[in-house]
Amino acid sequence: MLKIQQLRVSYGGIQALRGIDLEVPDGKIVTLIGANGAGKSTTLRTISGLVKAESGSIQWNGEELLGKPIDKIISAGIAMSPEGRRVFADLTVLENLKLGAYLRKDKAEIEKDLKWVYELFPRLEERNWQSAGTLSGGEQQMLAVGRALMSRPKLMMLDEPSLGLAPLVVQDIFSIIREINRQGVTVLLIEQNANMALKIADLAYVLETGNITMSGTGAELLANEKIKEAYLGKHR
Repeated sequence: MLKIQQLRVSYGGIQALRGIDLEVPDGKIVTLIGANGAGKSTTLRTISGLVKAESGSIQWNGEELLGKPIDKIISAGIAMSPEGRRVFADLTVLENLKLGAYLRKDKAEIEKDLKWVYELFPRLEERNWQSAGTLSGGEQQMLAVGRALMSRPKLMMLDEPSLGLAPLVVQDIFSIIREINRQGVTVLLIEQNANMALKIADLAYVLETGNITMSGTGAELLANEKIKEAYLGKHR
């Protein structure tokens, strides 16, 4: 389980996170919804060691992550597929995937995981020789997720996986998130498409200007009138 307590993060005097508490139980899909600038990406980046916290605690299976180097956090079983995909455009699909396993030494298991990623994303296998920069947006998103899976994570963090994608591709990405979870990977999802995120989430948190303002099951938040009005477009 991932357990965050009283996490505070500031950028140049501006408080991005104001003492948030949240839990990501093993085997669940947990989503964090909120407007742009609410602190969602900051939360993921702090968990993965890219951003330093002012104070608080991030515990992964009872072990404190704050202050640990990024490679140790990845080795502990936490991976992130970043916002904007961030694939290595000049490298092939296969090279991008193998970079996801750069901390691993178990070559036979890496090959098994490569086959697993190709089963999840057959299009990546078809295009494994192609430069990542020539892929469509949806294919690049699949590659970003596949690359993160190559570290064999126990917790997968996804930052805006549907951003800029066509609705049909979004459906595919969310089906794959469900499948990854069914195969035993815990998921922490940040997503502006609150409707889709809440539909697949076991647990959900609402983040507003650095504070958690609401939490519950995905179904509870999906039915909540305030959430409908603020995030699901009921007022339109």
